[in-house]
Amino acid sequence: MTGTILIENARIIDPASGLDHRGAVLIEDGRIADISKGGPVGVPEGAEVIDAAGHILSPGLIDMRVFTGEPGKEYRETLATAGKAAAAGGVTSFVMMPDTTPTVDDSALVDFLIRRAKATSLVNVLPAAAITRGLNGSELTEVGLLKEAGAVCLSDGRHSIQSTAMLRTAFSYAANYDMTIVHHLADHGLIGDGVMNEGLFATILGLKGIPAEAETIPLARDLQLALLTGVRYHAAQISTAHSVELIAAAKKRSKRISAGISINNLALNENDIGRYRTFFKLSTPLRSEDERQAVIEGLRNGTIDTIHSDHDPQDTEVKRQPFAEASDGAIGLETLLAAALRLVHSGDVDLRTVLKAMTSRPAEILGLESGRLQNGAPADLILFDPEYPWQVTANQILSRSRNTSFEGARLAGKVMRTIVGGKTVYTHIEETTL
Repeated sequence: MTGTILIENARIIDPASGLDHRGAVLIEDGRIADISKGGPVGVPEGAEVIDAAGHILSPGLIDMRVFTGEPGKEYRETLATAGKAAAAGGVTSFVMMPDTTPTVDDSALVDFLIRRAKATSLVNVLPAAAITRGLNGSELTEVGLLKEAGAVCLSDGRHSIQSTAMLRTAFSYAANYDMTIVHHLADHGLIGDGVMNEGLFATILGLKGIPAEAETIPLARDLQLALLTGVRYHAAQISTAHSVELIAAAKKRSKRISAGISINNLALNENDIGRYRTFFKLSTPLRSEDERQAVIEGLRNGTIDTIHSDHDPQDTEVKRQPFAEASDGAIGLETLLAAALRLVHSGDVDLRTVLKAMTSRPAEILGLESGRLQNGAPADLILFDPEYPWQVTANQILSRSRNTSFEGARLAGKVMRTIVGGKTVYTHIEETTL
């Protein structure tokens, strides 16, 4: 059990209820006990009192797409190091993708990861179980047993199921168990040897391109199957204007369809690749500035539901390669909030919309009780200064890997304190974690 904490003098923002006012929050036994406007209504005896100094107090972020190295490749990332990075970035819960060794396709492994995370991670780790065994796209996993073990959704992680018949079967089984399917969109035939967005810039660099249709064609297929089967469907990450159009049209026919986007595709574009910078080699690839503006509009109007980090630790050996040979992926837990605040500071998207996409909306999609500020809800909270200036440097990164797509970036917005289950797991004191 945790003690009593009173956070006062805070700007309280709760996207779920629309709350936005100065006030105080009382935490007791790991849950929110009271939210008051203005000053606190008394201070319980023995309570720890935290002066928020006018900073924003919001629900902790819920990141729907995080890869770890554990089990199997702990040299890239462990649950412990991912937890430290998440806490520093204001992420109080993250969905762990099943791309591990062994693959998370067995109920015993789901149970092990939940227990392992409780023992080693500072934040909540929510395992996603594989749709197909070994992520091979051909044999379904035991959906009922995986759900019973504690899996929050089904996903093949970086992998995209190519067989339409297999997907229909998977969607039907998932619908029977009311499990959300989170599916990566990639047509292998169209991607081929492509390594970045298809277009003039790829031609200039002499690199093979990946057309937008490699995303939109499987998305169109998935949406038709989702409507057919009634499954809870979440497009893992979209990046193009036409994808936004397809999602918007499907949402008019079903409330069980949602879509996510990587912060990389919101904050960066293909030009950031510059002179073959491999930390910007991602899947899905960075698109053109026109496409980036289109997905920003999709976030603004509610077509895109969630923003995630797509945290994907890769070691030096596989990233310090010629661009075409380097592995995809970048870390992002520690920079998720600050990078998302770029959209707010630029005037592209308002603060409440950005926070909603990383708090209450992921919670709704996954059926979590967190992601909101209300009496009785879990005390998973963050206190952050949206104007705090800082620069991303390798020596400050808490993740075990260093492959950040925001290397050297100057950002505005820093987490001052992260609270998980009523316990402070991170405070900003000279970039030091507790």
